[in-house]
This record gives sequence, C-alpha cells and structure tokens, in this order.
Amino acid sequence: MMICRCNISHNRALLRTSRPQRLSSVTRSQQDAGVVSSIPHHKFKNIGPPPAKFTPAEGQLVDLAGASLPTALRLGTGLFNVGYSAKLEEDDDKSKYSVLRFNSQRITETSTVSFLRRPEKLLELYEFEGCPFCKKVREAVTILDLDVIVRPCPRDGTTWRPQAIQIGGKSMFPFLVDPNTGNQMYESDDIIKYLFSQYGPGQEEIPFLLRAGFLTTLTCGLGLVARSGHGNKALTSRIPEQLLRMWMYEGSPFVKIVREVLCELEIPYLQITTGRGSPKRQQMMDTYGTFQVPFLEDPNAGVCMFESKAIIEYLRQTYGGGT
Repeated sequence: MMICRCNISHNRALLRTSRPQRLSSVTRSQQDAGVVSSIPHHKFKNIGPPPAKFTPAEGQLVDLAGASLPTALRLGTGLFNVGYSAKLEEDDDKSKYSVLRFNSQRITETSTVSFLRRPEKLLELYEFEGCPFCKKVREAVTILDLDVIVRPCPRDGTTWRPQAIQIGGKSMFPFLVDPNTGNQMYESDDIIKYLFSQYGPGQEEIPFLLRAGFLTTLTCGLGLVARSGHGNKALTSRIPEQLLRMWMYEGSPFVKIVREVLCELEIPYLQITTGRGSPKRQQMMDTYGTFQVPFLEDPNAGVCMFESKAIIEYLRQTYGGGT
C-alpha cells in the first residue's frame, strides 16, 4: 500500500505541527493556475453518449467491481449528505429528481445541508487517489456537500505536488487550503474536524466511521487494495487553462475510475459534490433533464458528457498521451 505521508522519517515531527496555520506566500501565477470558469452550465455542448444509469460500459465490469470495494468496506460512508432522509410520495411532477420511480410513486431524498454555512470562496484540496487519509477527507466533503477545487498530487507529480510543498512547507497529504479563513491544514482528522466545525453541524456530528481512528484508516486503506496502482503515479499530460467541472461524489465506483485518471494526469478540477440528498441533483436535473454522475463539463472546449468510459477516453485524448 502506498504511504501517503511523504518524508516518512519526519512523520512524528509532522504530526506535532498539523494544526491550522496561516497561508504562506505563493506566486500569483501559481495561485491562479486553473481558473474557475464562469460559463453557465446550459452553454455546454453534450458530445458524449446518452446516459445509461447503473449500466457498465463494455469492458468495465472488472474495474467497477474493484472500485466498489472501498464503499462496501466503508459501509456507505461518503454516499449520503448529513441529515439524509428519504420518503415515498406521489409522482406528480416528472421534472423532480428521484432516485427511483415506480407505480406512480417516487422516492424523494433530502438532507440538512441547505441549513449549513457555505464557504464564500472555494476550498482547495491537494490530495491523491491511492491515499486512505485523503479518502477520509473526500468522504467528509461529500457528507457536507462542499464544492472544492481539487489539485491532484500523484507520485512523481510535477505540477500541484511542488506547489503544495511551496505553500505549506511539507510533502504531506491531504493538504487543505481555506481562503475564507486563511487557514491551511495537514492531517486528515484535523481537516475533518475543521470542516465539520466551520461548514457543518459541529464536530459532535462527525459520523463514527470517520472518527474511529485506526479502524477508519484501515478500512479506507483496505478498500484501495483492489485498485492499487491506479491513480497513484503521474503520467505525461497537458494542464488545462480553466478548471474542468466534475459532478461527482465519493461513494460512486463510476466516479472513482474517472478520478483515478484525473489524478494520473494531474488535471485540476472543480468538484461539484452531489451526494445522496444533495440539492444539486435537482440542479443538474433542471439543466440537463436527468441526473447521473460522473458528469464532465470542460469550459476549455465548451463541451460536456455523461458516462465514465467516454469521460476517461476524452481526458486521455485531450490532456494525456491518448492511451
């Protein structure tokens, strides 16, 4: 299993300095790398195949089986928003999002995220796919329905990993930067506590499987074994000028296999988080007539697409070596 905390010989010292710190200086060109696009969602042209819900594309079964293991071992942590609830009601409006429709009924999902404080400026998360500590933080991001800028830092990465070291002074991940408060943080447990305190219902509401210490780390790590080697090492790529937009959430195996490629290619992206109960599921429904993730919007080309296999092919051909 890959060790996520780099500079292992200094681990003990790093652990003692993981509390929130003020932002270090960083060059304007680096901080602005990966501009957030203002293009409205409805302006994108869909160039992908039609969405096929819960249907693996040809040749994907093995990959998806391995990508499903983390969610199974984590008992669904990273699937649902905080305060999630579901109810059965009359299906009198087909424009409303529902996870399931049958016999003129629909299952409506809600959560309490609309009552939580939202960051004015986007949080930035430096992380990489094969790290159990990073996975813990991604689960918290989904639970709290936070949109974040993700800057992938795979092994041998030459783009965001050096930038993270310059900003924070350590080769250690995950690394969170909050421009709203000026805080920067290492240590997954500290980041999770911070997110729940600052943008959630409080630390006392952190789910057990996110605060179970060694058990949390163990189940996160074991879940990555089936896909070990995927999304961990940097490949040759071209970094887009504007951030890609990825509609996604942590618990989806279809999302995971796309995120592996994003990490390998060091492609930064705006994660539009859409866990179960998220009001952003209805937002996608209003814009595109359906809900399905992963869903890619690329403002650099003005295109969008459903279906993980199509997204992976597009990313490799457009920003990678085409393999």
